[in-house]
Amino acid sequence: MIYFMLKKILSLLFLIPIFLLSNAQVGVGTLSPASSAQLDVSSSSKGFLPPRMILAQRDAITGPVSGLQIWCSNCGNEGEMQVYNGTRWTNMIGGIAASLPIPGVTICGEVWMTKSLDVAFYRNGDPIPKVTDPASWASLTTGAYCYYNNDSAAYAAIYGKLYNWYAVNDSRGLAPAGWHVPNQADLLALESCAGGASNAGGALKATGTSLWTSPNSGANNSTGFTALPAGSRNNSGIFFDVALFSYFWNAKEETSTTGRVNYLSYNNATNVTGALNKKFGFSVRCIKD
Repeated sequence: MIYFMLKKILSLLFLIPIFLLSNAQVGVGTLSPASSAQLDVSSSSKGFLPPRMILAQRDAITGPVSGLQIWCSNCGNEGEMQVYNGTRWTNMIGGIAASLPIPGVTICGEVWMTKSLDVAFYRNGDPIPKVTDPASWASLTTGAYCYYNNDSAAYAAIYGKLYNWYAVNDSRGLAPAGWHVPNQADLLALESCAGGASNAGGALKATGTSLWTSPNSGANNSTGFTALPAGSRNNSGIFFDVALFSYFWNAKEETSTTGRVNYLSYNNATNVTGALNKKFGFSVRCIKD
C-alpha cells in the first residue's frame, strides 16, 4: 500500500510517469532505468532542471557536498551550470565557476576592467597561494597574492588583491577567460587615449578624496577607468602607500628580477611607468581579448 501511495505522490510531483523498481532504482519516463543509475530520467521533449539561484544564495548553502549541482542565474554574463567539487564551485568541465559579471568600460575601442582583479585561482583552476608572512613573501619566486595589510575585511571589496609579478606571468593564466593582463602596447595605447603621460593619471583616477588622499590632483576620471589607491607590498613584505598611489602590473618583463609597472599618484595627474622588483605586490587591471 505504501509503495503505491509513494508512486502516486512522486508521479504527481513530477507530472510524468515514475517507476520504482524492487531494487530501489527510480525511473522517470522509463520502465527500465539503466542498471548503473539510481535515477534514470528519460525524455525526448524535456530536460533536467536543477535548482536555480543567484550567487549569494549559492554561497549561503551550508556544507555543500561533492557533486552538488545548481544553476547560478547571475554568474558570468548569461548564467552557468555549476558543481561543487568538495573544495570549491566549478563549471561543468572542472574550470573555475563564474561569479558576477566583470564590470568594464570601453576606452578608445578597448574594454578595460573598472575594478582591480580579485581572483584566488588561476584560469585552469589551480589555487594561487595566499601569503601573509613577510619573510615568506620576500622569499617568493612563484606566484602569490595578499590583501593590503593582510586585512580582507577592510580592503578586499574596494581594492581587490595585490599580486606579485610571478602570478602575472604564470602560464596557467591570471586573468579570467576572455581577458588578459595588459602588455606594454595596451598600456601605451591607454595612456595616449587618456591624454598622454602628463594628463593620463587624472583621466584614469577616481575623483574625490574619500579614498584618495587630498588633493588628488587632476583627477576627473574622464575615461571611466576609476583607478583607486590600493597601495603596494614591497619585496620585504611591508605594506605601504594605500590612499596615496595606484600601482598596476604590466605583463612585460624588464629584467630577470624586475617587471614593468604603471602608477598614479594623489599629488599629480601623471601616468608614470617604470620597472620594479617582481616580488612587489601590486594591483592588476585586465583588458578584454
